[in-house]
Amino acid sequence: MLKLQDKGMMFGHQDALAYGTSWYAEEGRSDVKDVCGDHPAIFGWELGHLELGDKYSLDSVFFDNIIKGIKDVHRMGGINTVSWHFRNVLTGGSSWDISSKKTVAAMIPGGGKHEEYKKYLDKLATFMLSLKTDKGTFIPVHFRPFHEHTGSWFWWGKDLCTVDEYKTLWRFTVNYLRNEKNIHHLLYGYSTDRFASEEEYLERYPGDDLIDLIGFDLYDRGPEYAATLGNCAKMVTKIAADKGKIVAVTEAGGPITKNPEWWTKTLLETLRPYKLSYVLVWRNAFNQPPHVAFGPYKGCPSEQDFVKFYNDPKTLFLRDIR
Repeated sequence: MLKLQDKGMMFGHQDALAYGTSWYAEEGRSDVKDVCGDHPAIFGWELGHLELGDKYSLDSVFFDNIIKGIKDVHRMGGINTVSWHFRNVLTGGSSWDISSKKTVAAMIPGGGKHEEYKKYLDKLATFMLSLKTDKGTFIPVHFRPFHEHTGSWFWWGKDLCTVDEYKTLWRFTVNYLRNEKNIHHLLYGYSTDRFASEEEYLERYPGDDLIDLIGFDLYDRGPEYAATLGNCAKMVTKIAADKGKIVAVTEAGGPITKNPEWWTKTLLETLRPYKLSYVLVWRNAFNQPPHVAFGPYKGCPSEQDFVKFYNDPKTLFLRDIR
């Protein structure tokens, strides 16, 4: 990925192979391919509800299909990235349950829910250990837990735990998966939401020995978006260069149904000056109206602009990296 970072910026889409604005689980289809004739280079997957032992994720994708999708992506030459919006171990609520400031403290060693959290990790480990090629070699996956922690809308957010608790949670999680579960095919990603300084970005950074990729999530919510996106990209690429890490915009999305040139004029031109391995936009939910989609789709007002985005030498798609 570091070599590709020098070549250009890969494009990613969450749940690209799982569903689109008007379809669900159609073999080999993606909304991105419908528009530009090529798949994304980066394919995002979500594991929320895996910890419950459910058959399908919180976004209604069967885990067996996610496993197949990850294997298909690897076979095609693409790259898989995985997020995990798992349940609040203390309250039983969702990732967005911020009713208690004691969740992380309860999960780390010495906490009352530590053993319960290990059971969550055991289920995660079983899933990750199933990701093998037909020849039996493990498929590398970029794993991005505890993200957007500079905000406080998840139970691991900055106002819901201390700096030391957050770092301890990270360190225990990675070491448990590596040492207790013998999992070594995961690349770990540290990704914040917006941040104003390098100091703020690194405040809860758990350590170079744990992290392979650094990035940030940022959605277009208003006229300050391009400036904020550019400032964050400038800072994070500097940090990544200093640390020798891969760097990415790990989640993004904008008003693609209202701004017909969002792809080229806002996203691409803002990120063009920076060496980023990829930018990933969020999902096109099959059970919601198309105007809330984050990726391109046939009939979208910005469809032709996305084709220009695709054809730009800066952007890399599946055909460009195989």
